[in-house]
Amino acid sequence: MPTGPALLTDRYELTMVAAALADGTADRDCVFEVFARRLPHGRRYGVLAGTGRLLEALPDFRFTDEDLAALREQGLTDSRLLDWLAGFRFSGDVDGYAEGELFFPGSPVLTVRAPFAEGVLLETLVLSVLNHDSAIASAAARMVAAACERPCIEMGSRRTHEDAAVAAARAAYLVGFAATSNLEAGHRYGVPTTGTSAHAFTLLHDDEAAAFRAQVAALGVGTTLLVDTYDVDQGIRTAVEVAGPELGAIRLDSGDLPTLAAHARELLDSLGATGTRIIVTSDLDEFAIAGLMAAPVDGYGVGTSLVTGSGAPTAGMVYKLVARDGVPVAKRSEGKNSVGGRKSAVRRHDASGTATAEVVTSEPVLPRDGDRSLLVELVRGGELCAPATPREALAAARAHYERARDAMPAEAFALSRGDCAIETLTA
Repeated sequence: MPTGPALLTDRYELTMVAAALADGTADRDCVFEVFARRLPHGRRYGVLAGTGRLLEALPDFRFTDEDLAALREQGLTDSRLLDWLAGFRFSGDVDGYAEGELFFPGSPVLTVRAPFAEGVLLETLVLSVLNHDSAIASAAARMVAAACERPCIEMGSRRTHEDAAVAAARAAYLVGFAATSNLEAGHRYGVPTTGTSAHAFTLLHDDEAAAFRAQVAALGVGTTLLVDTYDVDQGIRTAVEVAGPELGAIRLDSGDLPTLAAHARELLDSLGATGTRIIVTSDLDEFAIAGLMAAPVDGYGVGTSLVTGSGAPTAGMVYKLVARDGVPVAKRSEGKNSVGGRKSAVRRHDASGTATAEVVTSEPVLPRDGDRSLLVELVRGGELCAPATPREALAAARAHYERARDAMPAEAFALSRGDCAIETLTA
C-alpha cells in the first residue's frame, strides 16, 4: 500500500511533468506563489494555518515502488516520467508567512522556487493542506473573538473526515480554542483533550440519577453532567443532588439556549451550586456564540460549524506560476488575473503598534518605521530551515497568531460584514 503523501496529488500535475520532461522545460527555474484572490464575503481577515503540517509532510513526499505501481495501474506508464518520480526529492526553496499570520487578498502566504517539475508537483498537497486548515482557523478565530475570553472546545470529529478532524482540532487550537474532543490531536499535537458523556450514557441507565452517580463515581464531582436528556429543571436538581453543590459544570445541548442558560443559573444558585459552570453546545457558530454574550454561559462546545469553516470550507487559495527563469509571468483570464513576479510583503503599523496596511510588491519595499517583514525562510535546498516537532510547530504558530491578532485594529473582529481589516497596497 502507498504510505506517504505523494499520491495525494491531482493527475494533471504528473501529465505536466511528463510533457515538460519530454520537451526539455522541466528544469526551468520557476517561482510559484500561493494566495487568495478574495476573502469569504464580508470577512475582514483570514488566518494562515497548515504550514506546519505541510512542512511535516514535505520530507516524506517521495514516490515509493508501491506508489509507482499504483500509477501504472492508472495508466501512467511513461518510463521517463516514472524514472524521474522514482528519484524525486524536492530540492527547491520555500518562503512564506509564519503560520498563524493574518492574511488578506493577494497576500503571498507561500512562495516556492524550484525547477518547474518539482514546483508544480507540490501544488495539490500545498493547496489541500493550506485551504482546509486556513478555512478552519479563520472561522475558529471569529468564534474565539465572539466568545470574549470564555473558553471554546472543539468537538467536530463526528462531523467530518477522520483525518480532517485532527487537522481541524489543530487549526482551532492555533487560534485560541482551549481544548478538543479528538484524542489523536492530543497525541500528535499536544492539544488538551476533554469530554464526559453523551445522551446515550443517560439512556443506558434506568434513570437519570443512576447515570449521574456512575459518572461522578468515575470522574469526580468536578465533571460536567448533561442535564437535558429529559426535563432540564429536574436534570439540574438531580445533578446537584447526586454531585452536591461542588458539581463542576452542567451541559445544555438543545432548546432556546439563552433562556435556558439564564434559568439554569438561577436554579443552580438557588440550590447552592453557585460555582457550577454552564457549558452550552448544539450547532453553535460565531453568531450564536455572540448571541449568548449576555447569557450566564461559561464555555462553548463547537462542532459542525467549525469543521466546515462556518460556511466557508475553503480559504480559496490558488497556486500560480509568477516567474520563469527570472522573468515575470501572469495569468490574464477574466476574473482570475494574477500579478507576475516574485513578491515581497510587509505589514505597516502606526506609532502605537496597530497594523494599518499590508504592502505586497514585486519591487523591494523601502522600509519604514513600524514595518514588519512577513516572509520567512522555510526551506532551503530541500531542507527545512528550522525543523520542529509537530507540537513545537503548533505552539510557535499559536504564539505568532496572538501577536499578529493583537496588532489588528479593533474593528477587525466585528462579526458584521465589512471590508478587510487593513488595506492592501500593491505595486
